[in-house]
Amino acid sequence: MSNPIFLAVDLPRIDAAKALATQVKSHIGGLKLGLEFFCAHGHHGVHEMAQIGLPIFLDLKLHDIPNTVASAMQAIHVLEPAIVTVHASGGRAMMEDAKAAAGEHTRVVAVTMLTSLDENDLARTGIAGTPHDQVMRLAELAQTAGLDGIVCSGQEVGAVHKQWKQGFFVVPGLRPGGKATADQKRVVTPRKARDDGASVLVIGRPISRADDPLAAARAIEGTL
Repeated sequence: MSNPIFLAVDLPRIDAAKALATQVKSHIGGLKLGLEFFCAHGHHGVHEMAQIGLPIFLDLKLHDIPNTVASAMQAIHVLEPAIVTVHASGGRAMMEDAKAAAGEHTRVVAVTMLTSLDENDLARTGIAGTPHDQVMRLAELAQTAGLDGIVCSGQEVGAVHKQWKQGFFVVPGLRPGGKATADQKRVVTPRKARDDGASVLVIGRPISRADDPLAAARAIEGTL
């Protein structure tokens, strides 16, 4: 895609979300609608945002038994999302069924490890090793399950890209200054992530909460 920036739209009101997306439309490549947005607005909200004319990324992070995830994937066919997320930790069978149930033009990507987590958080859940180790394990599992790619932080995307040359890699938790803010722990700059092989750059607060979202989006696009 010509512009890899997907704006994370997590505003509670559709009118505000549409206004923001319309304002920065010429400097982004798509819209990421997450769990907060989908739970608040459902299919109607997705249809409303699709009117802006940009690809839609439904970041639902589906994670359940294989049959349930496949049924959920079938339920969103009508929305024609460009990208949908599932959790890699759901296992190979779940990911295989999710991909089989997805629309022909929908990329299914697996979330490996949230960018809000670090090694200490992994240890507390009983998982040994570093974030890098965990991401590489789950990336291999997603690849064998036939998914299109994964979601990982910019700190791991370079290594995953070397292992999975044809993969589609979504990188969230990006900060133009390269410094963590709020609940993000493992961050890099958009330029660094792109250079290391990111296919999609998910950017939210650096644009949506900027004093001038249009200027912020333009500036980030200018670094790529």
